[in-house]
Amino acid sequence: MRSIRQPDDFTRRRRFTVGYARTPGEVREAQRLRYAVFAEEMGASLAGGDGIDADRFDPYCEHLLVRDAASGELVGTYRILSPHGARRAGGRYSESEFDLMRLAHIMRSLVEVGRSCIHPDYRSGAVIALLWAGLARYMNAHRYEFLAGCASVPMHDGGRSAAAIYHRTKDECPPEYRVAPHCPLPLGSIDSEGPLPVPPLVKGYLRLGAYVAGPPAWDPDFNTADLFVLLPMARMNERYARRFFGEPHTPPAAIGAPLEAMSSESAG
Repeated sequence: MRSIRQPDDFTRRRRFTVGYARTPGEVREAQRLRYAVFAEEMGASLAGGDGIDADRFDPYCEHLLVRDAASGELVGTYRILSPHGARRAGGRYSESEFDLMRLAHIMRSLVEVGRSCIHPDYRSGAVIALLWAGLARYMNAHRYEFLAGCASVPMHDGGRSAAAIYHRTKDECPPEYRVAPHCPLPLGSIDSEGPLPVPPLVKGYLRLGAYVAGPPAWDPDFNTADLFVLLPMARMNERYARRFFGEPHTPPAAIGAPLEAMSSESAG
């Protein structure tokens, strides 16, 4: 993994393509990027080995890919597990961390997302905006109503940031959407007072309109505090809905075809 550099004007003017992995080789590219970010950069303990982050859910997921149009390099990825994919996989990744029984009434329309990561040289905001646009259009194309997943918060502060996010947002989530962690952080012993940082990805979910649907769980493999975030698509912030879906008459992108080819300036 190359050293992180600050985005310059050239980086901001780069153009990107967005699409889905359609070959085993493209899935491997996503898994290699995930390993580079999660294991080499963040120090996560991953089971895949050989420079690959892979688990049992990957074969049942769509893998959303953002590439630098000039070089073809993969610079961002998200994986998407549909309700049908979850049935084939025998569950969802988030069920390993949270009890989702209260969500049984929405499972047929709930899409799980995860393993979001971006190459360190491309973290100017454009790539995550394109990934979110791809997710939004996927949801629209298939008429799914709920988007959910585990949002990770680093534990370098002993869980203070994760606890603070939960305490500030816990009253917003309706009871019918609340979940419980299998391995909860000991919130009672964590001082979450004072100004504490919110990771950009979590901040983005909250701006979209997502709920933090339960107390944070501790993920020992990634050594993170994970928040279960749930976004009812009907609740999506109107500004972002216009940005990601386009005008009401714009047809949703077809699965299997590139979603976008745009400059980071228009996406960021």
